[in-house]
Amino acid sequence: MAETNIAQAVEAVNYAVSYDANIKFLLADKQVLARILKYAVREFQSTELEDIMASIGNDIEIGAKPVDTGLSNMGRISESNTEDNIPGEGKIFYDIRFSAYHRKLEMKFLINVEAQRSSDPGKLGYHLENRIIFYLARMISAQKQTEFYHSDYDSIKRVRSIWICLDSSEDGDSIEEINLDRKNVFGTKESPYNIDLMRGIIIRVRTGMNIKESQNVLISMLEKLLSQLGVDEKKHILASEYGMIMTTELEGRIKTMCNLSQAIEARGIEKGIEKERLNAIERMIKAGATKEQIVLYGYTEEEMFEAEKGL
Repeated sequence: MAETNIAQAVEAVNYAVSYDANIKFLLADKQVLARILKYAVREFQSTELEDIMASIGNDIEIGAKPVDTGLSNMGRISESNTEDNIPGEGKIFYDIRFSAYHRKLEMKFLINVEAQRSSDPGKLGYHLENRIIFYLARMISAQKQTEFYHSDYDSIKRVRSIWICLDSSEDGDSIEEINLDRKNVFGTKESPYNIDLMRGIIIRVRTGMNIKESQNVLISMLEKLLSQLGVDEKKHILASEYGMIMTTELEGRIKTMCNLSQAIEARGIEKGIEKERLNAIERMIKAGATKEQIVLYGYTEEEMFEAEKGL
C-alpha cells in the first residue's frame, strides 16, 4: 500500500516539531482567527464572526512549513515576512501574524498570535510577560517606513500580540491583558487621548483529557480544537457547538494534527517501554546477574551495552 503524505512526513521529521508546526497552521485558519479576535480582542467583541472573517487580510503569515505539502497554499499563507530583522535589534520569528481592518472603527490592526507550549519561567528561563512586551515593541517600531513615515506618529497602527499557552492546570483557564496605562501622578490635568496602541493578551488553555468544559467560549473552543479527540468527533463538536464550517482546508489541518498527535503518543509509549527494559537490565547487573543470564530473560546485547553506559 502506498504511504500517504502524512505517513511520509511523520517518518521524515521530528514528531514534536511537526506537531507544533501544524498547531500554527490550524490556529491560522480564518474561522479560528475570527473567533480569537471576537472573544479576546475587545474592539471586535460586538462584531459578527462573518464580518471579522471578512476583515482579516489575505496576508496571513506563518513561521513554519506545514507537514502535509498539500496544505502549503491554503488560505493564501505566506512565509516570507514571518522574520522580523531590524538592524541593531536582532532577529525574531513570529508564529502567526496578519492584519485586520475594523470597518466600523475605521482602524487597521496588526495581529500576532503565538502558540506557547510552556509559560513556566523555570522552563523558559525568562518571564513570558517580558517577551510579550518585546514583541509588542517590535511590532510598533517595525511600522516605520511601512505604516508611517518621518514623524507621522499618529499613523501608527494598533498592535495586538495574542499568546495561547497550552500548559495550564485544571483550574487555570484564563484570559489576561497587558497594556499601556496612563496615570496622573501630579496635578489635575488629564488628557483625553487614547494611548491604546499596544496590548498583549495571554490565553491560558488547560491540558488533560478529563477536564471540565471551560466557562469561557474561546478557551472551550481552543481546548476542543487542540485536544487529542479523534478526527470525526472533533469535526462534529467544532461544527455543532461552535458553528465552524468543515472546509476541505480546515478538515485537512485537523486530520494532520490528529495523526501527528497519535504518532507522538505511540512514540512516547515506545520510549517508555525502552526505558523500562534498560532499567530492568541495570537492576539485574547491580544484583550480580551474568550476561548469559540477562540474555536468557529476553534482553539483547545492544540493550545491555546501553544499560552499562547508563551505569
